[in-house]
Amino acid sequence: MPQQTFAKVTFEQYRKPTRRERFLDEMNRVVPWAALVAAIEPVYPKAAEGPGRPPVGVKRMLRLHCLQQ
Repeated sequence: MPQQTFAKVTFEQYRKPTRRERFLDEMNRVVPWAALVAAIEPVYPKAAEGPGRPPVGVKRMLRLHCLQQ
């Protein structure tokens, strides 16, 4: 078995979580995403046939909106 170098060893277990990671974890814990998506999905634009860019998913747009606020 070859010897591991420092470049191959992962230090993720020793890393302190960033403010962004703590905020996003807290947001995921307190926001009822499934209920909000279920309420918004019926009125959210659907992908149309033909040319044009498809709409971004409702979950992603909802999360982005909450982050901007």
